[in-house]
Amino acid sequence: MNRKEEAVKLIKKKLDGTTFLSYEEIATITGYHPKYVLRLKKEILDNTISLEHGNKNRKPVNSISNEEKEYIINLYRRSNASIRKFCKFYGKRSYSCIYNVLKEAGLLHKNDHKTTDERQ
Repeated sequence: MNRKEEAVKLIKKKLDGTTFLSYEEIATITGYHPKYVLRLKKEILDNTISLEHGNKNRKPVNSISNEEKEYIINLYRRSNASIRKFCKFYGKRSYSCIYNVLKEAGLLHKNDHKTTDERQ
């Protein structure tokens, strides 16, 4: 049971009158701020409580699309540049983002990410 479930259970017991804990004691037990415990109480009374985060199982807004992944892969296949030069040329995404796309596609060799000191 996570903290929020425990807090909701204790608040429901308090509302039913089966426990004599104060809201501050419930906050101390669960580790939440007393104001958050009161907000949970209001959500329980309004029947709008959700134990799951609203953004769970959603794709992040700034994640790279499949079309852009394919574009990067096709563009890199046609180029003769190193991955660092390619990243500077592409410019829309970070080095790590492009590196991960190319690594996932199997286009990077073992030594592509090493610096010149490590290659010698």
